[in-house]
Amino acid sequence: MPTPQYILDLREKIGTAPLLLPGVQSVVFDDRQDPTSVLLGRRADNGRWHLPAGIMEPDEQPAQALVREVLEETGVEIAIDRLVSLVTQPATAYANGDQVQFLNCTFRGHYLSGQAHVADDESIDVGWYPLDHLPDDLAEGGREMITRALPLEGVPYFVA
Repeated sequence: MPTPQYILDLREKIGTAPLLLPGVQSVVFDDRQDPTSVLLGRRADNGRWHLPAGIMEPDEQPAQALVREVLEETGVEIAIDRLVSLVTQPATAYANGDQVQFLNCTFRGHYLSGQAHVADDESIDVGWYPLDHLPDDLAEGGREMITRALPLEGVPYFVA
């Protein structure tokens, strides 16, 4: 999915200045498989594996945004189990000069239906990976969130 229109409208007013954005990220497990697998996508922009994620739209609740994003990116319908973490990511700048920082809500979810496939232009591959065979180029932050999400119940991580 392309950049949401409300962000493009903001960029017309503020240019490339820093923008704090609400982000959502998923750790989706498929317990029907043995061993348990996690849903990952390979990004089109950098070729690296990542947890499905996206930006909330105005008037959207975080869990609802994540269910939408996962379906849009992977073709998989999920249910949310719990909040895993709420953290502000380090600031970053894109090649066009836009500066962003994400307030990231990571949720644990589980598979409901659908066949995992590339469903938009943000990914070049999508698939389920056993926890003991994660892709080598999955970022350390993704691995950390998978570990934090493993318990079905738990207290969300945040920086105090």
